[in-house]
Order: sequence, then structure tokens, then C-alpha cells
Amino acid sequence: MSEKRSLFSVPAVAYTLAILCTLLWGSAFPSIKLGYELFQIDPSDTWSKLVYAAVRFTLAGVLVLVVRLFVIQKRQRVRISSLKREQWGRLMLLGILQTTIHYYFFYISLSFITGAKGSILSASNVFWSAILAHFFFHNDKVTPGKILGIVAGFASVILVNYDVEFGFEFSVQGELFMLTAAFLASASFVFAKRLTAIADPMLITGIQLTFGGSLLLLIAFLAGGSFPVGSFKAYLLLLYLASLSAAAFSIWTQLLKHNKVSSIVIFHFLIPIVGTFLSVLILGEKVFKIQYLIALPLVAGGIFLVNRTKR
Repeated sequence: MSEKRSLFSVPAVAYTLAILCTLLWGSAFPSIKLGYELFQIDPSDTWSKLVYAAVRFTLAGVLVLVVRLFVIQKRQRVRISSLKREQWGRLMLLGILQTTIHYYFFYISLSFITGAKGSILSASNVFWSAILAHFFFHNDKVTPGKILGIVAGFASVILVNYDVEFGFEFSVQGELFMLTAAFLASASFVFAKRLTAIADPMLITGIQLTFGGSLLLLIAFLAGGSFPVGSFKAYLLLLYLASLSAAAFSIWTQLLKHNKVSSIVIFHFLIPIVGTFLSVLILGEKVFKIQYLIALPLVAGGIFLVNRTKR
């Protein structure tokens, strides 16, 4: 008897939820910038930024674990208490990879390069994901259509930032760190998908965010970062950021479990575009340009090419 098909593997549902994740992550960009203002974090204080990020991810992990433990625990076959030492080790390793190390490189990099340049370099995680999936999953091979779709998506990100003067600079802590962060994000997606064989996506998400965020918090504190202190509005915004991370990572891991890595990760190209649109709406930034309207069809075309299947 064949296993019942998951709702998360239905294309219409999977793509809708993937877009929801990009909306949530896209909203994080203006929200983080607003948070820096409300908590009065100096732009050059990288370690305090890392403390701020670590508190967000740790809180997100705790939220996921609370919901999983008290709301849906009874419906899951794998309980937290039943995890073996080796399984705990793998889940904590994912936390170190996906949250601690990844966001360490990400936030350090953004202190040395522009956000626009960072968004282009971070979008390379789609390329890395496709390559890694080709070697780790027999049903997710690289095809000419996927390559064309990824190129179309990457072109849309460049188009959004096309008038930014990048020059020929390439620093270790700037460009190289962002490319490293992109690769770590891709490796995390592949690793998370493999871990769904031993635990459900919510448990994976909760443990990796809590452990990875806590470790990042310890490192940032030891390096001289300070805990964010602000108004009630500032903490409310921090709670929103934690909640969106909890929801987005939980949904994303669920989607990775039931779909090909390349078919889901391609939606990452929407994040910088969504982030730019929301920055205009939320922060009132005067950055809207006609090329944004051209970039969206490019992303849509790229998503179609990656997910197109032969009958």
C-alpha cells in the first residue's frame, strides 16, 4: 500500500507556501533596519547586531518548540525525549551550520559591503543548492531547463540592483564572507532535507534555531556585543521577527521534506525583490524603479523552468 501523498507536495500548495516564506523573509529586511533604529544599534557595531539576530533566532526556536510540544506533539511519531544521542548531534550540527556559522558570516559581511551587493551574492545559494542536490538526491539532477531558470532568476536580482557601482573590489570579510554564507545556506537546505527522515520538520526547526541561536548569542556576547535595550514597540518588533522566522523556517523545512530542493530554493530569488518593495511601503524608501516590474516576470519564468516536468 502506497504512502498517502502529503499536502505539502501538491504543487499549488507548495508554491503558495514558498511564496509566503519569501514574503515573510522579505519583510524581515525593512523590519531589521527599523529594529536597529528602535534599539539604537550603531551601524558599525557588528557584534551588537549579531546579539540582536541571535536573540531573534533563539526566541524563534523556543516558539517552535513550545507549539510543537504542547499543540501537536501527540500527532507526531517522534517525540523529543525519544531522540537518540546521534540524532541530537545531527540536529545540533544543523543549528551550528544553518544559524550560528551562516549568520556569523552573513552579518559580518554586511558590515563591509552594501545591502544591494549582498543580496546579489547571497542569491548564489540557489546555484549552490542545485549543484549539491544533483549529487545528494537522485531525483533532483541538474538539467538545461533548471540552469536556464536559475540564470533567469539571478538576472532578476542583478536587474533590481543594476545601477549600483560595484567596481572590482573583492575583500575577504565582505564578498568572500557573503559567498561563504550563501554556500552554508545551501548546504543547510540539503542537510535539513536529509534530517527529515529521522524527525519532523517542526522539531528540526525548533532544535536547530534554539541551539544555533544560543551559540551565536554566546559568541556575540563574548566578542563585546550588548543586549538590545529599547521601547515596548522595539520588543514587539523583535517578537514579530522571531515569529516570522519560526513560521518561515518551519514551513520551509516541511517543503524541503516533500519536494525537490531545486524546485523550492528557486523561490529565494523573490526575497530581495519582495524586500525592496516592502522597504518602499514600510520605510518609505525612494528606491522604486521600473526594472522591478521587469524583474518579477523574470523570477516567475525562472520558477517555471525549474519546476517544469516532462509528461
